Amino acid sequence: MSGQKPVTPSPDGLASSIKATKTRGLPPVHLWNPPFCGDLDMQIAKDGTWSYLGSPINRFELVKLFSSILKKEDGKYFLVTPVEKVGITVEDAPFIAVDFEAEGDGQAQRLSFSTHVGDVAVAGPDHPIRIVIDAETDEPSPYILVRANLEARIDRKSFYRLVDIATHLDGWFGVWSGGQFFPLIRSDDLPG
Repeated sequence: MSGQKPVTPSPDGLASSIKATKTRGLPPVHLWNPPFCGDLDMQIAKDGTWSYLGSPINRFELVKLFSSILKKEDGKYFLVTPVEKVGITVEDAPFIAVDFEAEGDGQAQRLSFSTHVGDVAVAGPDHPIRIVIDAETDEPSPYILVRANLEARIDRKSFYRLVDIATHLDGWFGVWSGGQFFPLIRSDDLPG
């Protein structure tokens, strides 16, 4: 339809749209496939800070709301509502796992991770832990899958706590959770 201006997505419009759905818990973003409305100048920094137009979003409730409508498709991140889909930039992982609780021992151990936006994920087959080693620095970056293609980078203090409770299995040093062993580093590569 010529003569009509394209709709410019805005954070306020997204927030209003998602509040109107009145869902309990996380919205069913996996069921929503609205048309792409363009990119939004919104970014999630490596430290988990959300910003819009270069300024941090300081209202936790707004960040939590936006995090609930985050979706990853084909390696790209989007905020989606039933009627619109906008692209955003994510430097590393969209979430930060800021703490975890360990219950049980050995193979019966359960590790419950909490993110900076209030998500909780129990490491196991549905929420695996993975480690990426930086090719230049050899520094490990640990991640846990939180929900549908969305990961949290495990913060440094939590990673050190994981190392404290880790054990050896088949040449690997790692942790048990949810009946699954997650290798952190090869046993041979541990410092003497």
